Amino acid sequence: MKKILKRSFITLFILGVLSPFVILGYYLTAYKYDISSLVDYKPELTSRIYDKNGEKIANIFDKKHRYYASFNEIPPRIIEALVAIEDTTFFEHPGVNFDAIFRAIIKDIKARKMVEGASTITQQLVKNKLLTREKKLSRKIKELIYSFKLEHALTKEQILERYLNEIYFGHGYYGIKTAADGYFHKKLSDLTLKEMAILVGLPKAPSTYAPTRNYDISMGRANRVVTRMHTLGWIDNKTYQKALTETPKVYNDTLTQNKAPFIVDEVVRRLRKMGITDVKTGGYKIYTTIDLKLQNVAKNSLKYAYNLALQRIEKDKAKDKKNLKEAQDVNVSQLNGAFVSLDSKSGDILALVGSVDYKKSSYNRATQGRRQPGSAFKPFIYQVAIDLGYSGATKLVDIAQTYKYKKNGQEMKWQPKNYEKDYEGLITLRKALIHSRNLATINLVNDIGLSQLLKELKKFHIKHLPKDLSIALGTMSMSPLELAKYYTSFSNYGIQIKPHLIASIDHGGSTIYKKQEVAYYITTPTQSFIMTTILRDVVKRGTGRKARVKGIELAGKTGTTNNNVDAWFAGYSPTIETVVWFGNDDNTPMYHKETGGRVSAPAFAYYFRHLLKFYPQIKRKFDIPKGIIEVNINGGKEYFSNISKPPRSEQEVDPEGELLF
Repeated sequence: MKKILKRSFITLFILGVLSPFVILGYYLTAYKYDISSLVDYKPELTSRIYDKNGEKIANIFDKKHRYYASFNEIPPRIIEALVAIEDTTFFEHPGVNFDAIFRAIIKDIKARKMVEGASTITQQLVKNKLLTREKKLSRKIKELIYSFKLEHALTKEQILERYLNEIYFGHGYYGIKTAADGYFHKKLSDLTLKEMAILVGLPKAPSTYAPTRNYDISMGRANRVVTRMHTLGWIDNKTYQKALTETPKVYNDTLTQNKAPFIVDEVVRRLRKMGITDVKTGGYKIYTTIDLKLQNVAKNSLKYAYNLALQRIEKDKAKDKKNLKEAQDVNVSQLNGAFVSLDSKSGDILALVGSVDYKKSSYNRATQGRRQPGSAFKPFIYQVAIDLGYSGATKLVDIAQTYKYKKNGQEMKWQPKNYEKDYEGLITLRKALIHSRNLATINLVNDIGLSQLLKELKKFHIKHLPKDLSIALGTMSMSPLELAKYYTSFSNYGIQIKPHLIASIDHGGSTIYKKQEVAYYITTPTQSFIMTTILRDVVKRGTGRKARVKGIELAGKTGTTNNNVDAWFAGYSPTIETVVWFGNDDNTPMYHKETGGRVSAPAFAYYFRHLLKFYPQIKRKFDIPKGIIEVNINGGKEYFSNISKPPRSEQEVDPEGELLF
C-alpha cells in the first residue's frame, strides 16, 4: 500500500512538474505568434492642418486619434515615471517578471479573487496590440510567449517607444504625445513632472483617471506616481514637494479641435485630387495659407450681413404693406452667403467661408457654388477698353436700344435697362462704371466690337464666356473663389495670380508638396491702376458706398443679377482682396431691394474694419505706378497714361492743368 501511495505521489509530482512544460509546449506549437505588427510598427496616425502662423486648425483621423513620438522625442523623466509606477524592473527582466507573478498568485489565493496583476510593460503592450481582453488561462499563456518573443526581437527602448505610442490614455487619445497635446496643449518636452505623472498613470484605468472626467482622482493617481519616484530615490525632496502641490490646467477639447470646418473639408478634397487617399491615417502635416484670426472675422462678417439682411427684409416688407404695395413673397430660409479673402500679391487664401452656418449647411458655396456675377463682371470689360486706349474721361452712350437676335429660328428682342430705369445720354466711362450703368456698358461692348472683346478677354482665362451682348451683364457662372482669382488682375497691378490654400505638406519628416506660383500677365501697372481708381470711386461715391471703411483705401464693384437673384461685392485694399456673395440657394429672387451694395458690401466693410484692428500696420493706400498722369477735370481727378492718353481735341487745358469741357 505504501509502495502504491509512494508511486502515486511520485507520478503526481512528475505530472505537476511536467504539466506546465507540456501545456507550454502545446501552446508554442499550436499558434504562430506573429509579432510583425509590433516589430514593423506602423500605426494609423492623425494628420494635422495648420494655419499660416503654425496654429493648429484641426486633427483629421479615422478611428484612433494618434500622434507618433520617437524614443528620442520622449523625455527621460517620462520613462522614469512610467517604469516607477508600472514596472520597476523593466530593464532587468526578459519580458515577464516571475517574482511579481508569484507574489500576485499568493495574494490572489489569500483573497480568493484576483486582487493584483503582475503584467510587465511588455505584457501590457502585447495585451493591447496582439490579444483580446478575455480573462482566460490560455490568453495569459499566449501573453507570456508573445512577451518573450517580443523581448528577443526588440530592444527595451523600442518596446517603450511602441508602448507609449500604442496605449490608450483616455478621452480618445492614443499615445502619450496625443495625450500631452490634448490634455495640456503642450509638446512632450514642455511637460512638468506632475503632467508627466498624470499621463503615465492613465493606462491602468484611462476612463477613471482621465483628468477631464475625474480631476481629483487623476491628481491622486499622479501623486502616487511622484511618491513612487521619490521612494526609489529618482527625484529629490524639492522636486517631490513641488510636484505634489502642482495643479495643472487641463483642456477638455473635442478630438478634432476643428476651428475652421470649411477649410478642413476643402483641404481634404484637394488632397484627394492630389492622389493622397490616406489623409486620415497617414500622419500628414498640412500647412495652409489661412489666417485663423481672419477666418473667424470672415465667418462673423458673413453672419453680420446675413442678420442685417433678415432684419431689413422684414422691415421692407412691413413698409411695403403699410404703403399698400404688394409685399414680395420670399423664402428667407433659403438665403445664404459665401466669403473669400486672399493676399493679392501671393494669391494665398487668408479666409474662406462657404455658408452662414456650417452646422446648418456644410456645402461650400465659396468653392463649389457657381452663380452669375452680374455687374461684378463689368470691370473686366472696362479693363479691356482701358487697355485699348480708353480712359475714365472717355464718353460713353447711355441710351436704351432694342436688340434683335434669332433663337431656335425665331426672331427675339432684347431691351436691356439700367437698374435705375433711366438713361443719361452721354456719360464718362468712369461714371458709367461707378454707377454700374448697364446701357453704357452694352454700348461700350458694341463700340469695342463683340468679337474683339471676346478675343481680349481670353487673357483673363475666364471660362464659359457667353458669345453675345449678355456678356455685358455678367451672365456667365463662376464660384466666388474663381471671381477672386480673376480680380487679382486688378488688385495685383495687372498680374493675375492663382489662389493657394495649401502652402506645403510634410510626411515622414520630408516635404512632399510645396506651392508653386502660377501667374498671368494681364496688363501694365498703369492701366490696372486706372481701373483701381475707378473702382475706388465705386466705394467712395458709387454703388459700393456701404463697403467704405475709415482709414484705408478700398476699391471694388457691386454685382446684382436680374430679379435680385445674386448679390456680390468684389473688392480689395492695397494688399488684400475679398469677395462676398449672397443669394437664395434655390436660385429664387431675394427681396426686391436686396442688391450687392446693400447685402454684400456690409460684410466686406465689417471684415476690413476688424482686419485693421488685428493688423493696424497694414498698407492703407494704393501705390501710384510710374507713368500715371494725374489731371484735375471739372473739380475731380482723372488718371491717364501713355496708352490712355488725356483728351485733346475737344478740351483745352488751363494753365494750372485742369481740363475744361
